[in-house]
Amino acid sequence: MGIVVTVKQQSLTTAKGSIRGHNVLIDRPLAKGGTDMGMMGGEMLLAALGGCFMSNLLELVRTRDAAITDITATIDGTLAQSPNRFSAVDMVISAETDDTALFEKFVLMAERACIVANTLKNGTALTIRTLT
Repeated sequence: MGIVVTVKQQSLTTAKGSIRGHNVLIDRPLAKGGTDMGMMGGEMLLAALGGCFMSNLLELVRTRDAAITDITATIDGTLAQSPNRFSAVDMVISAETDDTALFEKFVLMAERACIVANTLKNGTALTIRTLT
């Protein structure tokens, strides 16, 4: 086994995801019949990409004591249907720095280290089954 996350129903529309003592609520917005207690799963997927990438980028900046600040990742998922999915994801990284070459190098390194980016780019086997 690898990393295991548990997602458990909390109400008619809300679930709670848990791992390592951390929790996050997952819900639908009011307009989609939810109670808007948290992000939807698809939104969390985009946030997970940005968070995974950012974690790696911040580690590079921190361990090399680089003068790169105010880093922002903006992730835009293009929705498609039949089946519902993201047909494309565009992530733009910005920061304050005088060393653009180093920043671009770190962005490439963070992309290569990001589990979520690697999973999305290369696909993965997915099984969904019931436990009876």
